[in-house]
Amino acid sequence: MNVTEAPTTAAKLPLTFACGLYDRMLRLYTGEVQPRGIDLKFLANDEPRDIFDRMGGKLEFDASEMSSSEFISRFGTGDCPFVAIPVFASRLFRHGFIFFNRKAGIRTPKDLEGKRVGVPLYTMSAAIWIRGLLQHEYGVNLGRIRWVQGALKNAGAHGSPTVAPLLEQPPIEINSSGKSISRLLADGDIDAVISSRPVEGIGSNPDIQRMFPNYREVEKDYYRRTGIFPIMHLIAIRRDVHEAHPFVAQSLYDALCKSKDYALGQMKERGALRYMLPWLPADMDEIDEVFGGDPWPYGIEANRRTLEALVQYMVEQHFIAKRIPIEDLFVVGRQ
Repeated sequence: MNVTEAPTTAAKLPLTFACGLYDRMLRLYTGEVQPRGIDLKFLANDEPRDIFDRMGGKLEFDASEMSSSEFISRFGTGDCPFVAIPVFASRLFRHGFIFFNRKAGIRTPKDLEGKRVGVPLYTMSAAIWIRGLLQHEYGVNLGRIRWVQGALKNAGAHGSPTVAPLLEQPPIEINSSGKSISRLLADGDIDAVISSRPVEGIGSNPDIQRMFPNYREVEKDYYRRTGIFPIMHLIAIRRDVHEAHPFVAQSLYDALCKSKDYALGQMKERGALRYMLPWLPADMDEIDEVFGGDPWPYGIEANRRTLEALVQYMVEQHFIAKRIPIEDLFVVGRQ
């Protein structure tokens, strides 16, 4: 058999796939959608950091959800144990994830300059996106921020990432206070936080504020102006699996597209609400108006502006030495 062809039904290739159990992935988990020639073992895990650490550090799965920035960073070194397909397991606008203590005298993004700002991981995709927003949208000089790195809701570190060293090291202080980053913010020991999740105290502690309380409107305006919907996670396949079985990338890509399309169709069904969102019909009308029908496209072309922005930010923030052509990052989905 040609290795580029899928095996017959009787000889499907066993493949482990670790990913969050998102609506767009659900049909692969239930088996309603099956990748051609693959006997998929879907390992549902709703802690992305755990998946990244196990895949990045131990190559524990054949394929998995993976931090987009960690993949691009390792790809940029020329020695990456993965290939990627342009399926985006997680994406999220990030204007709503900039928090500050109002006693620090912060009112605008520029006020972050000269301040101590907490971050779970300086290298995480969410932090790269937020720094890019601050620099390009609001003129913030990132070199004037002092970073404090640590877990958001516990003392200690946020995971054990396997990332390439930064080409230039910014001022990063490792939180050794015995407090969480959220606690440091509430106590005034740091001035602000950028993160992938809300800090503790938002909504209950009047001192903890969002930089953009109206973040939904700000994010819609940002998308309309830029066409950028930030990508957090993509799908990575171990390079040795890809080289031994090249059909896997296209097969998995096709199945993931089909599963996503099924989920989107179900979400648009108005007869009975699939999710506990009382105004979902109105939300779907808004999504159709803003995104033109598909808020979560896969493939390269539909995501080119977003991917090019991420690569640009990673060059500017010293993760990679030069821009990487977007087509070079993915083994399928180039059309």
